[in-house]
Amino acid sequence: QVQLVESGGGLVQAGGSLRLTCAASGRTFSSYPMGWFRQAPGKEREFVGSISSRGSNTLYADSVKGRFTISRDNAKNVVYLQMNSLKPEDTAVYYCAATAGAFSRESRWYIYWGQGTQVTVPS
Repeated sequence: QVQLVESGGGLVQAGGSLRLTCAASGRTFSSYPMGWFRQAPGKEREFVGSISSRGSNTLYADSVKGRFTISRDNAKNVVYLQMNSLKPEDTAVYYCAATAGAFSRESRWYIYWGQGTQVTVPS
């Protein structure tokens, strides 16, 4: 069992930066590939990025590639999402999630989810 808690969301002007943190409980955190997803009002949840269990591989959605970076610190049981050059279209609730399988873009493979943190970038 893994419990996930996101933090670090907030209001930021376009072009600014935020770093989201996902803190995980459980001694097996390091065995789980992790993902970040987001959901804007009236839209379906979408993939943002994911990172392998050891942090050696990452995947990103095209919409955030080059602006967002995922990293993890298994000693601290945390995953980060560094978001730079934020745009109004990045406004959403951001969720971190853990998968027991290979790291993936598809939310259906993720079995543990956090409660989300709101990121707002005014236009």
